[in-house]
Amino acid sequence: MSGRCLLDTNIVIALFADEASVKNRLPEAEEVLVSSVTIGELYFGAWKSTQPDVNRARIEEFAAAGVVLGCETETARRYGEVKHTLRLKGRPIPENDIWIAAIALQHDLTLITRDGHFKAVDNLKVEVW
Repeated sequence: MSGRCLLDTNIVIALFADEASVKNRLPEAEEVLVSSVTIGELYFGAWKSTQPDVNRARIEEFAAAGVVLGCETETARRYGEVKHTLRLKGRPIPENDIWIAAIALQHDLTLITRDGHFKAVDNLKVEVW
């Protein structure tokens, strides 16, 4: 992998779990970013965990150390297009994943994930780890 990449939530969780297979591949990237949607999913997981304070602090530290891409009008346009195309294909994916895909498309990023369903999104560059 090379270039600019967007980490899906499951990859950030793998980083938090100190998985060598993920940590060893990240230095190959030119730039590593996350979406505000991923940060939201992480916070949800933290709130329902047995250590919410510890997990929220970890997320805050992680978000402060990197670039977090938010949603804007262009993201919303991409979201609508992706969701419509997936509906026509009969290949729905989770709502948050459509937003993550829209952010990756908007910024021309390779999405790093463990979810194969992203391959159904037209023109999305995906690497499954």
